[in-house]
Amino acid sequence: MQTHFSLAQLADPDTAAAEKILRSCVHCGFCTATCPTYALLGDELDSPRGRIYLMKDMLERGGAPDPRVVTHVDRCLSCLSCMTTCPSSVHYMHLVDHARAHIETHFRRPLIDRLMRRVLGAVLPRPKLFRLALVAAKLAKPLAPLMPSRLRAMLALAPARIPSPSPMDRPQVFPAEGRLRKRVALLTGCAQQVLDPRINEATIRLLTRLGCEVAVAPGAGCCGALTHHLGQRDAAHDAASRNIRAWLALWRGRGPDAIVVNASGCGTTVKDYGFMFREDRDLAAAAARVSSLARDVSELVAELGLGEAAAPEKLTLAYHSACSLQHGQKITTLPKTLLAKAGFVVRDVPEGHLCCGSAGTYNLLQPEIAGQLKARKLANIARVAPDAIAAGNIGCMTQIASGTGTPVLHTVELLDWATGGPRPEGLGAVG
Repeated sequence: MQTHFSLAQLADPDTAAAEKILRSCVHCGFCTATCPTYALLGDELDSPRGRIYLMKDMLERGGAPDPRVVTHVDRCLSCLSCMTTCPSSVHYMHLVDHARAHIETHFRRPLIDRLMRRVLGAVLPRPKLFRLALVAAKLAKPLAPLMPSRLRAMLALAPARIPSPSPMDRPQVFPAEGRLRKRVALLTGCAQQVLDPRINEATIRLLTRLGCEVAVAPGAGCCGALTHHLGQRDAAHDAASRNIRAWLALWRGRGPDAIVVNASGCGTTVKDYGFMFREDRDLAAAAARVSSLARDVSELVAELGLGEAAAPEKLTLAYHSACSLQHGQKITTLPKTLLAKAGFVVRDVPEGHLCCGSAGTYNLLQPEIAGQLKARKLANIARVAPDAIAAGNIGCMTQIASGTGTPVLHTVELLDWATGGPRPEGLGAVG
């Protein structure tokens, strides 16, 4: 793709990176075949290729973007399915992230949009505030029919039961069982530890059982993904920089052997810290090191080996492959292989490459499209007729669980159970 940036524009590292990405696009259109919004809406401007044209024009012109451009960029899920499909290796993720930051800086949204984005960026990354917000949402649910569609969507996703905080999410070190094989830091996350603290608990039990000393680092918190995808660059970098410093200070500054992430949306961002801080003289090397150490929990478990594992109940699982895992991190078969080795019957979900509609805050900001994608995902899951649904990302789990009575569990909860941990509470009476 030909570009027309000025030398002054290209002096900005982010614009220079965007220009390089744009030039790698050859207009082939393969990306349209796997784009969820194009599949639903059939509009070229709601496909990756169409958005690339819009973002190119917006960035070349500079200044305030046209509202139409904002609409189509906002409709992008950042599912990154286009990156899996693209034969030219166009790094769409970095391009759309830069475009969102540009929009956040140069476009004045309507008041309700500005307020909602600021609230989401301020509340979701802070577990205490998020917990209070969920309590308020639970009380407000009877008033949902009187509220605007976006607020109704937020209330619909609020759980009926809010779990108590887990003491295992506090800064501490959990010793390995038996021979010490690795020292690892665990990203406990922000929304996940409020919505389902059992995921971190299962992760810690499983990893210590497999010989890991697991640290929850003082000062670490939200990975920055939520604000990053809202275009709130400074907030995202602040969160990421705190994590970088906190993790590398562990074990008296030696740092961990690995940084374990059990929410794949977070993992994709942590693995990108090196790019995010590439121009930061103080943190570039540390950020690159953190990215190199980051592992999805399935990667680390596969490296360690499951050992003696036997599913206590022969359940049929529908495996939902989170977009951030299969497209963002290119981890496709590994979680399914682990579950099968543990004794479960694992079935792929038809149209598994398509997003469930969660996509961070997307289901709150674009509830209509997110709802259509959820319905499509649930219909495909129903075709498998599973006893339970396994996934590796809390956003997907929350989205899918809001539309089905079939238990939705994190992969690590099932692996923990199969290696001697407790039966997942979310299974209920299944089996």
